[in-house]
Parts: sequence; structure tokens; C-alpha cells
Amino acid sequence: MHIADVEAGILGANAIVGDGIGIAVGAALACQIIKHTDQVALTFFGDGAVSTGIFHEAVNLAAVLNLPVIFMCENNQYAVSTPVSYASPVPRVADRAAAYGIPSCTVDGNNVLAVYEAVKEAVTRARQRGGPTLVEALTYRWEGHYKGDPEIYRSADEVAEWRGKRDPIRLFGAHLVDQGVFMAEELDSIYADTEALIEDAVAYAESSPEPVLESLHVDLFAN
Repeated sequence: MHIADVEAGILGANAIVGDGIGIAVGAALACQIIKHTDQVALTFFGDGAVSTGIFHEAVNLAAVLNLPVIFMCENNQYAVSTPVSYASPVPRVADRAAAYGIPSCTVDGNNVLAVYEAVKEAVTRARQRGGPTLVEALTYRWEGHYKGDPEIYRSADEVAEWRGKRDPIRLFGAHLVDQGVFMAEELDSIYADTEALIEDAVAYAESSPEPVLESLHVDLFAN
């Protein structure tokens, strides 16, 4: 959850819902008035975050200052157990962009190429001083929000529908086969190899000894 690599431009996640949105706006502001680069900030958040104050404050400031930032909402239909249809009076998260006078779009979040094209267009606009863009990617959370989530707020059929027919990896794989990039057998081999790698990693982790007490503070504090 807290992956960060500043040298690669990954500033890190935030445990507070939506707070990464404000950090991205700050980064975009720094790129524009301090670093004077053509860099673009991009922040990911779920549909639940668009009802937080920081979303509105950050999008408004980005619009006012015409900042190079992309707001990427991964609308997975549920904020923990609350359906987006219940929490929002407008049908699409992208509709909220109109209040701040910035462009927006809604794309199939399980279509790799659709997401790529939408973000590419937004990046180009930002680098041409076109300001921020709100991109809503419609997708789905396969698992519960937490381990042991009883998931009484949705049906098993709904989950099966998304898992069976809208798996983004399988859909993109089918596209590559249709385009002649891969043979079906080659993809099956890649899938099998990947599963084996994951199983080996899990087995290694489960068979490894517990960490020693002396490692409690390793990499916890800077310097």
C-alpha cells in the first residue's frame, strides 16, 4: 500500500482516503512554477474518494492554476460496502468535472487500450498548458474490501459476471491473439508461468522464518 520510489516519480501512497489527490496537485504545482519541466502528475483514487473534501479542494485549485495533473478515478462500484449509485447523485464521477470547468471522460477501465488512449490524450493536453483532466475508469473490485468481508452488499452473480467476462488481462490477451501478436498457446504458457512464479513466492514467504525483533525499525525512519 505504501510503495514509493521518488527517483522513478512515485511519491508514495497515503492511508487516508483521497489524500494522495492533494499531494499530486502539489507535485504538479512544483513542476510548473519551480522545476519548469513538462512533467505531469497523475493520481489514482477510488469512487469513494470523490466525496471527500480534498477531492473538491484539489480539483478546484488545479483548475484555477491550470496545473498539469490527471485525476484518475478507478470507479470499482463500491466504497467499502457503499454502492457508488447510492453515494453520488450524478450517474458518472466524470460529471463532477463540469463544476470546475475541466475536461473529463469515462472509459472502460478493464480495456487496457481505452485507458491508455484516454490518459495519453490527457497528458498531451496537460503538456500543452491545457490544464487538468478527470478520467473515470469503470472497473470492479473482485475481492472483499478486507479479509473476511462477508460481502452481503453484492451478489455472487455480479462478482462472477465481472470475473468471467470482464477480466482485463484475459480481454487484452484475446485482443493480442486477434491481432496476431501472440498465439493462444503462447499466452496460455505465459499465464501458467506467472501462476507458478506466484505460487513459488507464496511458498517461500510461508516457509521463511519470522523476522527478528532487531529488525523492527529497519527502513522505518529516514537517515
